[in-house]
This record gives sequence, C-alpha cells and structure tokens, in this order.
Amino acid sequence: MNTSKPAPGIFDFPAAIAANAAARPGHAAVICGADSLDWAGFSARADTLAGTLAAHGVKPGDTVAAIAASSVAYALLWAAVLRLRATIAPLAPSSTPEQIAAMIGDSGAQLVFVDAANRTEFGGVFGTRTLVALDSLDDFVLPGAVPPPLAPLDPQSAFNIIYSSGTTGTPKGIVQSAAMRSLHITGARQLGYGEDTVSILSTPLYSNTTLVAFLPTLAWGGTVVLMPKFNTTEWLRLAQDTRATNTMLVPVQYRRLLADPAFDSHDLSAMRMKFCTSAPFPAELKAEVLRRMPGGLVEFFGMTEGGVSFVFPAHLHPDKLHTVGRASEGHEVRIIDAEGNDVPPGTPGEIVGRSPATMNGYKNRPDLTDAAYWTAPDGRRYLRTGDIGRLDEDGFLTLMDRAKDMIISGGFNIYPSDIEAVLVGLPGVREAAVVGVASDRWGETPVAFVVAPGGDAAAIRAAANAGLGKTQRLADVVLVEELPRSHIGKVLKRELRDGFVGRVD
Repeated sequence: MNTSKPAPGIFDFPAAIAANAAARPGHAAVICGADSLDWAGFSARADTLAGTLAAHGVKPGDTVAAIAASSVAYALLWAAVLRLRATIAPLAPSSTPEQIAAMIGDSGAQLVFVDAANRTEFGGVFGTRTLVALDSLDDFVLPGAVPPPLAPLDPQSAFNIIYSSGTTGTPKGIVQSAAMRSLHITGARQLGYGEDTVSILSTPLYSNTTLVAFLPTLAWGGTVVLMPKFNTTEWLRLAQDTRATNTMLVPVQYRRLLADPAFDSHDLSAMRMKFCTSAPFPAELKAEVLRRMPGGLVEFFGMTEGGVSFVFPAHLHPDKLHTVGRASEGHEVRIIDAEGNDVPPGTPGEIVGRSPATMNGYKNRPDLTDAAYWTAPDGRRYLRTGDIGRLDEDGFLTLMDRAKDMIISGGFNIYPSDIEAVLVGLPGVREAAVVGVASDRWGETPVAFVVAPGGDAAAIRAAANAGLGKTQRLADVVLVEELPRSHIGKVLKRELRDGFVGRVD
C-alpha cells in the first residue's frame, strides 16, 4: 500500500497500480495470448515480485535490465521495478552480443531478466550478474514476499533507460525521469485514455513507441493486449475479439493491415483512437487509414530524448495530412539554419526544441549529452533533433529528412523525401527510399531503392526524372523485394547506402 505522498504535480505510477486494483479488481489488466491477469492479480503479483527483488538487494535508484519479447511477465517486471523506485532498462534483442554486454555494463544492472530465446542467444555475455528466467518467474519469486513501503517520489529519479537503436557501435542510454514519464501519462489522459481503454500493442516493450501507449493504459486502469510479434491475421482477430479501443502502430504496420484481404471482414467498430510514431507516415496512407479504420488518428513526432514533440490529430485536420502537426502545449520549437539563425516560415532547417519533457541525459556520457544541445544567443539550450523540417504559417511542421540523409549534390541541398514522394506516386511503386551515393562529378547523387513487383527499373527512373528538378534527378534505381527496417519500422538507409554496388557519374 502507498504510504508516501506523491510529489506535487507528478503522476505516481506504482500508486496508480495499487489504486486500480482496489477500484476494479476483476477487470482485465494485461492479456498476452492465453496468459492474462486482472487488476487484483496483476497488482498482487507485481508486489510479490517487487518484494523478491528487494530481497535480492534492489533498492531505489538501482537498475534492473531485461531482454525479452512482450509478455505478461514482462509487464509485471515493469510494475515491480517501479514499485521499488528502481529503474528498468529494457534492451533490444536485435542488438549484437557485444552491444548487449556493453549496455548492461553501462546501465549498472546486477539483475538481468531474460526469456528463453534470448538466454540461448546471449547466454555468454552476462558475466557474474544474476540471470533470471523471465518466462519462469514462479521459480524466482519468493512466496509471500512483501515489498518495502513505497518510498517518496523524486521527480528527477530515473524511471527507465531506453537505449537508442544505433546500427553501429554501442547505443546511448537515454535516461527518462519520473517527471518526464508523468507528462507522457497525464498528456495521454487528454487523448482519451481511461479505465475503459483497451490498447492492442504489437511493438516491443523495449521501445519508447510502445511505452507511450503501454504506460498510460496501465496508469489509467485500462487493459493492455500485448502481441509478442506482429502479424496482420492475429492483430485483426485480437482487435475484434477484445473490442480494442486504442492501438499504437508504426506506418508499415498500418500499410500491411490495410493490404490484408481479410481486413474489411473484421469488426473494428470499438476502435476510438489510433496512434502512430517512429517513422515517416505518408499523407496518402493517413488518408486511407482515416477512410477505412474507425476512430481518430493521432501521429506523434519527437525523440525518445524529448525536447520538442509534435501532435497531429489527423481526423481534425484533413487538409494537413502532409504534416506532423503542431508543437505540444508547453513545448518550444525553432527552425534554424547551419549558422544557428532562425529561418522564416516555409524555409527548411534543423528542428530544435525545449520542453519540460526532456531526458536527464545520456547515461554516463555527459559529453554526448552536451553535444545533443544547441545554445541560443540568449543562453537558452535547445535539444537538437537532427531532423530537417519547415513550419507553415499555422505552425504545422512538415518533416523532410534526417539532416544526415540530406544529399548535397553539386552544392545543392536535395531532400530525399521530395524524390520519394514522386516515386510512390508512380503506378506500381509500393515503397521507395532514396539515399546519396558518392559521385566524382557531383560529390553526391541520389539513388533510389524501390519496391515495385514486376516493375522495370529503367522505366521507373525515366518516369521519376521526368517529374523531378534537374538537381534531383536519380542516377540509378535499384529494385528490391523489401526495404530493410528496424524493429519499429524505420527504413535503414545506412544499409542501403553501404550495400550499393552500382556505379554513378
């Protein structure tokens, strides 16, 4: 039971779990496959697990790591670690063994929870740390274990550490505070999260994409329906059978759902709000989602690190589908050029911002934390996004590209998104990604990787170049069966760029 008073204005997640159990004990809290817990069972088991963790020496401020697919046990671990005012570090199983070892060492975790598949994959990297089988929690939990009284809540204490998904090197540990998560949870209330929410989540529990829906659903007493792995057939069945009201999906998942021949035969009428983040969401796909799926559609744009975030209720602004919306309330955004000067509306530049919802910093890396900020002439610091965008007169942001993906060809700035928009408008082209490759003549020149079954690369290149400006014209088109993506659907342009073997002038 909560014996402390939460900090003023800060949402107390562990206290909310106990309150939900008391208010609606028989209501479903977490469902994953055949495994499920109601609120009474979820809270009780989380407390017992918390007591067991405490018996193993876990105390406020300590870190517990996890490497696993989504499950009821994983949800319990989140609740138990936070019950102790400790910090959870969920790690991506897609990482290399070397990265896993480095992340565990960086986090300081002495207890690591791993499911069966990842025990096999990473069994040799844990050293002297205590390894716990997440899928056999009953063998670890001490029956009757009782957690200590709930400690006072420090708003700046580390709630969780999210390791960034770098394709090379060791990912950086993004430390998110209790205050930052509180803003996510209370903000979600304004988007309709409540005790009648049923959220179906098919992205992993180590991704911030998932957590911005998972944590508010539990905090406000709703029901979380977890999928360890996404597939359209199972998602449609679950959404129909559980009467899901909410979901968080990345753009490629929306596209695959709408392409499923069985989509229109499923009853999704309970769906009230759909969310999307983490990857570019084309306007035409937003329009199709709005047309074919019930409920509203909200897109988020921002970084796990925080700074400025944008919210776009697409159902309220059908004329702005090409944008990612306006900056959230209390968030400040600036668009700056390479010299740090503000640019006028409609002009592309780097997006920088500041807000209360900002990370504490990168774990053990004050140098990288400092480098993540831009300091304005007045001394105020803004978090750099590394993204290029432009604001219209109404404050809506059009996202263009990552700064590192911008192509400089013959001294001209070329934005791959402009070329990609032309390509996906061609008949037969499903997806396209444009990267810059080295050119003796131009320094860099654009090359497109295109998913177009049965298509002709030369014909696609000719048709695209006919609609592009002289400096934008494609040097080559490479047909691929699919674009390489991260676990949250981002196209891995580095892999495309590094794997290009053609020759360009």
